[in-house]
Amino acid sequence: MILAETIEELQKAKHNLKGTIGFIPTMGALHKGHLSLIQQARNENDIVIVSIFVNPTQFLEGEDLDSYPKREEADKKICEIAKVDILFMPNIGEMYEDDELNISAPAIRGYILEGERRPKHFDGMLQIVMKLLNLSSSTNAYFGKKDAQQLVLITRMVKNYFIPCNIIACDIVRDDLGLALSSRNAYLSEDDKKEALKLSSSLYYATKMIISGKKESNIIIQEIKNILKCDNIKIEYISIVSRDFKPLEVVEIGNTIILIAVFIGNTRLIDNIWI
Repeated sequence: MILAETIEELQKAKHNLKGTIGFIPTMGALHKGHLSLIQQARNENDIVIVSIFVNPTQFLEGEDLDSYPKREEADKKICEIAKVDILFMPNIGEMYEDDELNISAPAIRGYILEGERRPKHFDGMLQIVMKLLNLSSSTNAYFGKKDAQQLVLITRMVKNYFIPCNIIACDIVRDDLGLALSSRNAYLSEDDKKEALKLSSSLYYATKMIISGKKESNIIIQEIKNILKCDNIKIEYISIVSRDFKPLEVVEIGNTIILIAVFIGNTRLIDNIWI
C-alpha cells in the first residue's frame, strides 16, 4: 500500500498503476461499514484508493469537528489488510486555498431534512467530494446508503457537472443487533446503544406495515414516533420521500426512502430504509 499525504504524491502513485480505479472517500475512524465499501471496490476494480480527510467545511459551528473520532494508525492498518493500493491522507492546507470558488447544493433538495438542520453542510460536502473525485480519477466511487441525501446529491452533482465517474450506492451495514454502523457510535454509552436500536426496529416495523398494505405516510410516521418515544431520544425528523427526495403521501414500492434523524443524549444519529 502506498501512503500519499500530498497531491503530488497521489498523482505519482496513480501514474505507476494501470486499470480501473475504485475510490472510497472517508473521514477516518474506519469501521465494518467502510470495510464493506473497500471490499466491493476491491472486487470490482483494478486499483483501490481510499482517502481519509476530516473536512472542516461541512461542519457547522458547534458541531463535533474538533472531537471527531481519529484513529489514524488503526485506519492505516485496516486499509493495508484490505489490500488498498493508495491511501490518501492530506492535510487542510493541501486541500484548500484562501478565497476559493464555492459549490452550492441544490436550492430545494440541498435545504430540506439534513440541509434544513445543517445549513451549508451539503455545500461543503459537495465541494470536497468534487475535489476528491477529480484527484482520484476514479472510475467508480462508493458511498453508503445510510447518508441517503448525501448520496442523492453527489449523484446529481456528477450528472450536472459531467464528471466521468460512476457513483455506486452500497447497502447499510449494521451490527448483529441492527444498529447502523457509524463513527459517531463511539460516543454512545451502553444504555444509549440500547435506545439507538429503536431506530432500526421502527424502520423494520414500518416495512412490515407496508408489506401488509398500509402505505399512508402519515400513519407510518406516527407508528415510528410511537416506537421512538423515550426521554433520552429527541426526534429531529421522520420523513418519507421518493428516491429523488420528493415528499410522498403514499409509499411507492421501489421508489421510497424512510428517513430518521434523532439525538440520543448528545449524539446525533441518522438511519433509513429503502423500500
